[in-house]
Amino acid sequence: MNKLNLMAMLGIEHPIIQAPMAGVTTPEFVATSAEAGILGSIGAGYLSAEETRNFIREVKSLTMKPFALNLFVPKTVNPSQEQLRGAYEALQPIGKELGIPQWNTPFSKTEFEGQVQVLIEEGVKVCSFTFGLPDEKTVQLLKGNDVFLIGTATSIEEAELAEQVGMDAVVVQGSEAGGHRGSFVGELKLISLNELLLKVVSSVRLPVIAAGGIASKEKMVDVLASGAQAVQIGTVLLAADESGAHPLYKQAVLDADKRCTVLTKAFSGKMARGISNRFISEMNEAIIAPYPFQNDLTKEIRKEAAKQGDTEFMSLWAGESVHLSTSGKLKNIIERFV
Repeated sequence: MNKLNLMAMLGIEHPIIQAPMAGVTTPEFVATSAEAGILGSIGAGYLSAEETRNFIREVKSLTMKPFALNLFVPKTVNPSQEQLRGAYEALQPIGKELGIPQWNTPFSKTEFEGQVQVLIEEGVKVCSFTFGLPDEKTVQLLKGNDVFLIGTATSIEEAELAEQVGMDAVVVQGSEAGGHRGSFVGELKLISLNELLLKVVSSVRLPVIAAGGIASKEKMVDVLASGAQAVQIGTVLLAADESGAHPLYKQAVLDADKRCTVLTKAFSGKMARGISNRFISEMNEAIIAPYPFQNDLTKEIRKEAAKQGDTEFMSLWAGESVHLSTSGKLKNIIERFV
C-alpha cells in the first residue's frame, strides 16, 4: 500500500494523523483536525463506554469527515497491598503541601470491550491501539465491521507482532515522542524515530506512520522520504485554541525550551515523556505502583495542583520538539504542515 492508498483508506487529504492525546482531545479538537483534511483521533483511553459514545456523537455533530478512536489495550496487573500502600505513602508529602493530606482512590476499571462495541454501533471506521494489541476475537470482530486497524510499536518486534495479528497499519513511536510510551513487549527500548523507522520499514509490509518529535513541515517531509506513509503529530498541537489542555499546561508548552523533557513513571506507573518539574524529581526514588494504579493514586494530586495553578505537580506530557510549539487556531497550525 502506498501513501495515496493509505490516505484513501483513511479518507484524508493529507498524510497526517492528529495524535490521540487522552484527556486533551476535545470533540472540537478532533472535528477541526478532520475538517483540515487530516485524521482526527479521539483519545478514549480514560473514557467509559458511555462517555466514548457521547464523545463520538459530539464529533459527528461537528464534522462529516472520518476520524479515529484510540483505545488502551488492557493488561491484567495485580499489585500487592503493600506496594499500593507504599506508593500512596510516598505521595503524602506532596498531598500535604497541596492541602490534601488524605484522599480516597477509587481504582478505575477498563471498559475496553464495551468501547469496541460502541465503536461498531456508532460506525467509526478507524481504530488505533496503544499499550498492546487486541486479541484475535476483537480483530476479527472489528474487521468484520470494516474497521481499519492501526497498532503502535516502539520496536521492530512490536511492529512485527502488529503485522502478525492483522493490523492494517502501524504507528512507529520514536523515543522523542511525548506522553506515554506504547511499549508492550520485553524491556523498554528507546530508539530514535529515524533509526526505528528505517528498521521497521524494511521488516514489515504494513504502511508505517511515523511519530515522535515531528513539529515542522521539514521533519514531516524527511520522514515521508524515509519510508513513512504518514506522520502522527501531537505536541505541536497541544497549545492550540481547541485543545482541552489546562491553560497552565498550554503555557508551559509555549515557555518550554530544548532538552526540558524527561522520561518518568512517577505520574502513571507507565513510562512517559513530559516537561520536568518538582513532582518528577521528588518521586525519582519513590515506590511507584504499576499502571494504571499509580495513575489513579496521583489523580487527586494532579487535579488539586491544576486547581491551585501549580504546574510543579501537574503532568505536562510533551515530546522533545516541544519548544517548536505555538498557540493559535488548530487549523492554522495544521496548515503549516500542508
